[in-house]
Amino acid sequence: MHNFAHTLRVYVEDTDAGGIVYYANYLKYMERGRTEYFRYLGYSKPALFEGLQFVVRDISVRYFKPATLDDEIQVSALLTRVTRVTFEMRQDVVRDGQLLAQGTVKAACIDESSKRPRAMPKPMLATLQQQLST
Repeated sequence: MHNFAHTLRVYVEDTDAGGIVYYANYLKYMERGRTEYFRYLGYSKPALFEGLQFVVRDISVRYFKPATLDDEIQVSALLTRVTRVTFEMRQDVVRDGQLLAQGTVKAACIDESSKRPRAMPKPMLATLQQQLST
C-alpha cells in the first residue's frame, strides 16, 4: 500500500481560545490531504469531478496530542479498501513523527445531477486499486 503525505501549517484561524487546533479543523486537514492525494494520482478537481462527486459517507477521528499555532503537520492518505463505488482511507495527522490524530473515512462516488451512487470511471478505479497493491 502506498502512503502519501501532504504538509500543512497551523494558522491562528485554526486554533481555539486555548491555543490548540480546534478539533473540527482536523476534518478540514484530512479533506485537504485527500484532495492532494487525488491530485498526486493525476486527478485534479475540475478534471476529476466532471459529472461525478465523492461524498463522505462515514468518518471517525481519534485525537492523541494537540497541534498548536505554527506547527508544521503532515496529513497522510492511505487507501485501505476500494470498490466500484466507494473507497476507504486511513489518514494520520503527524508532527515531528508524533501521531496527533488518526481518522478513517469512507467516501462514495455519486452522479453529480441525480446524487445517486454510481461506479467510478474505470481508469480511476484501476488507479485506486493499483494503489492498494503498491
